[in-house]
Amino acid sequence: MWNPAGKPGIDRADDALKDMKRAKLLPVALWVARLTAALILLQTLFFKFTGAPESVYIFQKIGLEPLGRYGSGVVELVAAILLLLPSARLTVLGAGLALATMSGAILFHLTSLGVEVQGDGGILFAMALVVLISAAFVFTQTLHGLKEWTALVRPRRGAGTPDGGDAVTVR
Repeated sequence: MWNPAGKPGIDRADDALKDMKRAKLLPVALWVARLTAALILLQTLFFKFTGAPESVYIFQKIGLEPLGRYGSGVVELVAAILLLLPSARLTVLGAGLALATMSGAILFHLTSLGVEVQGDGGILFAMALVVLISAAFVFTQTLHGLKEWTALVRPRRGAGTPDGGDAVTVR
């Protein structure tokens, strides 16, 4: 039996089975990525908040010691907490914070610090990449699955502009 797309009926059953497997694996993959990013972010906080010599060196080198060290630590703590909460909206926010923070870290590694910092073999750079990739996966997949995300920005017709055109309402 052929379907309108020209595939045999058996292929549709195979596709449905693959979709079911993907649907079961996605939540597991999301939690693995969330935990990976959150644990790395939380692990580095000890060094930032206790003033470990490596952390002080990094932030002195980029000219942001001590406020940058404490500020990035607070942002990373908030991101890690949000990544671990069950709310999809908060998870997206946490992933976005992690993406922004790790983008900055990677930028400083590539421009000021170098991939290897104080003979660490590039571990800090690699951890920043892992968090960036994990957070990007969580951000895109959670946002895609968040049905109500469009309610955040919804067009409102005929109001908000002098000529009666379209305006955007942000909730």
